[in-house]
Amino acid sequence: MIQFNLNGKAVEYNGDINRSLLDYLRNDLHLTAAKDGCSGQGVCGACSIELNGSIKMACRIKMQEVEGATIYTLEGLPNSFREIVSNHFAIHGAVQCGFCSPGMIMRARGLWLANPNANRSDIIKAITPNLCRCTGYVKIVDAIQHAFAELNGNKNMQTQTGAKIGDRYPKYQAKETALGIRPFVDDMFVDGMLYGALRFSDYPRAKVLKIDVSKALALEGVVKVITASDIPGDRYIGLIFQDWPVMVTLGEETRYIGDVIAGVVATSETVARQAVKLIDIEYEVLEPVTDMHQAVKPDSPKVHPNRSNVLETCTIRFGDVEKAFAEAAFISSDIYETQRIEHAFLETETALALPNGEGVKVYSQGQGVYVDRKQIAKILNLPENKVNVVQVQNGGGFGGKEDLTVQGHAALMSYTTQMPVKVHLTRDESIRLHPKRHPVWMKMSLACDARGKFTALKLEAIGDTGAYASVGTKVMERVVGHATGGYTVPTVDISAKTVYTNNIPCGAMRGFGVPQVTFAIESCIDDLCRQGGFDRWQIRYDNALEDGAKTATGQVLRGVGLKKTLLAVKDQFQSARYAGIACGLKNTGVGNGMVDDSEVIIKVVSPTRVEIHHGWTEMGQGVHTMAIQTLHHETGIEPNMIEVIVDTDAEVPTGMTTSSRATALVANALINAVRPLKEDLKTAKLETLVGRVYRGKFVCDWTCKPGTKTDKPVIHFAYGYATQVAILNEQGKLSKVIAAHDAGKIMNRMLFEGQIEGAVHMGMGYALTEDLPMENGFPVSFKFKDIGIIRANQMPEIEVIGIEEPDPIGPYGAKGIGEIGMVPTAAAIANALWTFDGIKRLRLPMMRNKSE
Repeated sequence: MIQFNLNGKAVEYNGDINRSLLDYLRNDLHLTAAKDGCSGQGVCGACSIELNGSIKMACRIKMQEVEGATIYTLEGLPNSFREIVSNHFAIHGAVQCGFCSPGMIMRARGLWLANPNANRSDIIKAITPNLCRCTGYVKIVDAIQHAFAELNGNKNMQTQTGAKIGDRYPKYQAKETALGIRPFVDDMFVDGMLYGALRFSDYPRAKVLKIDVSKALALEGVVKVITASDIPGDRYIGLIFQDWPVMVTLGEETRYIGDVIAGVVATSETVARQAVKLIDIEYEVLEPVTDMHQAVKPDSPKVHPNRSNVLETCTIRFGDVEKAFAEAAFISSDIYETQRIEHAFLETETALALPNGEGVKVYSQGQGVYVDRKQIAKILNLPENKVNVVQVQNGGGFGGKEDLTVQGHAALMSYTTQMPVKVHLTRDESIRLHPKRHPVWMKMSLACDARGKFTALKLEAIGDTGAYASVGTKVMERVVGHATGGYTVPTVDISAKTVYTNNIPCGAMRGFGVPQVTFAIESCIDDLCRQGGFDRWQIRYDNALEDGAKTATGQVLRGVGLKKTLLAVKDQFQSARYAGIACGLKNTGVGNGMVDDSEVIIKVVSPTRVEIHHGWTEMGQGVHTMAIQTLHHETGIEPNMIEVIVDTDAEVPTGMTTSSRATALVANALINAVRPLKEDLKTAKLETLVGRVYRGKFVCDWTCKPGTKTDKPVIHFAYGYATQVAILNEQGKLSKVIAAHDAGKIMNRMLFEGQIEGAVHMGMGYALTEDLPMENGFPVSFKFKDIGIIRANQMPEIEVIGIEEPDPIGPYGAKGIGEIGMVPTAAAIANALWTFDGIKRLRLPMMRNKSE
């Protein structure tokens, strides 16, 4: 028996002494403020607790080590400390997805105990063991600094702010999230809940000859083993192409190491995981196709038997390209390569499914509940109205939770057992399963005349979409559509191939193909400046897009603030000794011929409660907050009365939360919905409207695919614009990033700053340290620390400059900001390094050693 003190109470433990403290806290005691972000690797710090006065990671502590210890979790800290620190996390924007927040508050607790007068440098040092993927750490440090000031007796602290459009209103449920009170899916427990685990393929390409589940079934605690034969509906799903099997069946080839061959349902997660290891699979191992350049060759083995390895070729051609290059004064031409990137959201994939009448109810962290519902219904052979999907605010997505992952398996397990089942992936399994950022090979040439005006561009690109399509074709279409960057280039010949391999699939990730091609064109521009003696700021300004200009696709633009962003950074860029500059644009909305739409419902439930129902996923970007601010701005209804619900039973169908479009679409839909409500409020008080329901909808159905033959192509309904400057110190280290962004209308300045700061952090990692290299279809490493995420003590100063050039379509003139924040970052850093040492960078990442 092990005895210790937990949150002021004596505890006795009689279980496995080698069990982790985190597992015991979460799964036995349901103290879920400590999160599981790295599955015991001791890398992320989300599980931080106080042990004998020091902050430790609970995932690395065995129960045998806590004998006689005094332990505090966030739930057990003094209420005054919890209240003050969580309040500052909310009002200073330190909470985005919030998965890291409880661990960060525990780090703040440790620092407070050791040094209540800590300065900013002390705070940065204290939180460095913990990772945040959303904020760039800036606002976490701000929040802790202000909290310490209040704890030290400073009463002149900001506690209230307005909630109209443009105000710095705190994120919806920020305090509850910071304290670990608002649950993520893996924090949820229901009576009688069983646990699922998945058996993945051992090889990237192999024929499945035999599946023997007898040993697994014999293990005590195993309830059921499922295979492809248990699927009552279609096995194949997909966001665009139906090419991804929920489970691989006998006689079929696996296409990557994340293919699921079987699953186990058991009374505990431990038993389920033991059982999947007992499933014996016999294979005929085949040579995998892992090189995208080889995959495009006619004699390459096919990843999919009845389909070419070239999934799509997207092409745009305007003007006489050969003539333009022949007449050019200067030409920059090189081959650029970008790497595969892991999203590294701190919350790994988890789903909870329950029997629900003749169907199922699924708690999903996915990026599109209505898309989840459609695919789950297809798997279970059910009508969609028998599948209820509830969106639980997730712990980061960045595009990596668009594809259906464990939601389908959890639903299948629950439906076949008629019991509640939770399926939770470890960090290794998450890396193995979900799609990544596309590695892209680009051969680019950019020409200009003697005055530095761009005259022509050529691009040949290949993107490795891995084993399944995901949204790979759309990513490579963005490469094509954004190839000319933020500039007018009158003559283009642009082509991009989306290619199947037996690597881990690649799909949506923040920037969606645009950071890759921006790195290439911005490097070409600096090369032209060196050849022709042009000023690096001036050439960009002279060629920058403006109202009435056309993109590479031929779309005429309106509401373009790019030149204003260039002017905003001019002085600092030109006064810095070592600096790089890059511009960018990024679409708002899926577009490309697909419909962008949103429906909303406003329900007046009581005199003090109003519900907004929409279909968008909250994953840290603040879409729920934008909905609340829009409703408050339009009607004056107090924001603390408003609740946001995302549940498919509301029947407000919405697509995937992607392409920086959620805020624009939901706000436009809400503006439509509130019109009759505003009329009613002119003659009646809210309490007399109880029971009323107001519906609204916004639809953009006027876009087309790049290359479509039309006089006035519209590829996307809006774009955001940015210029970023990277400044190096005398040692060549990044000391400051200036990010000037045209957001159209800044809906919430605090959330705007946080999105840009977090995107710059991610862009820095993309530029310098992050990579997920693969060999023979396997990641070189499954270790979370080897991904290369930048920590707090490695961050430079970030200055965010907001520009407001209204968009004609966006609500109040707003444009998407979720993705463009990282579009120019890697390019600006590459150009800064070139300025420092005279070496042109052609490949990312540029400094794989994180200590450089």
